[in-house]
Amino acid sequence: MLSDYITSAIATLLVVADPVFLSALFLGITNGMGQAQRREVALRAAIIAFCILLAAGLGGAKLLDLLGISLSAFRIAGGLLLLSAAAEMVFDRRSQRLQATAEQAISVDHVKNIAAFPLAIPLMAGPGAITAMILLAGRAEGRMEYLVSLYVVAALVMAGCFICFIMAERISKLMGITGRAVMTRLLGIILAALAVQFVIDGVVALARTAA
Repeated sequence: MLSDYITSAIATLLVVADPVFLSALFLGITNGMGQAQRREVALRAAIIAFCILLAAGLGGAKLLDLLGISLSAFRIAGGLLLLSAAAEMVFDRRSQRLQATAEQAISVDHVKNIAAFPLAIPLMAGPGAITAMILLAGRAEGRMEYLVSLYVVAALVMAGCFICFIMAERISKLMGITGRAVMTRLLGIILAALAVQFVIDGVVALARTAA
């Protein structure tokens, strides 16, 4: 059903993107910038990240065909990748890795390309989000209403990231370190369940093909 597909897409992309957690990194990355500069960086990052996800959804399946990789095999591999990302969230390794990436980018270029790197990629549209887009586009099986819904969901999630960036200071004060840690772990468990479902779908599809 379309409603189930939309719910799955929202849950997957929202958990992978994790706008609330990224808002904390956004504060560090844009440290020293004025409100107008932060708004510009946030808007550019959201647009760039959405374009990356849109390209993944539109061309990901075709690229797999060119490489001779079946969608079922990619579902299994992608599910395992998302499961790894979920484990990082639950055991708090993801925040350390993303923080290191952000700090490295700041030392290289603090303002000029900060919206593209590290905000848009790999923080907002990283390997997990790109993989999720390809998997979700594959589940649409070419049905236009499903694909359009997926792209709308991706746009809404990126818009959610933009809003969280703009409200980053308020979110940081409201949630605190403990609140963000608890939410990240809960989202990690949800992502793990979604990842396992992707693996199951891939195995079932391969079994049907073999039979």
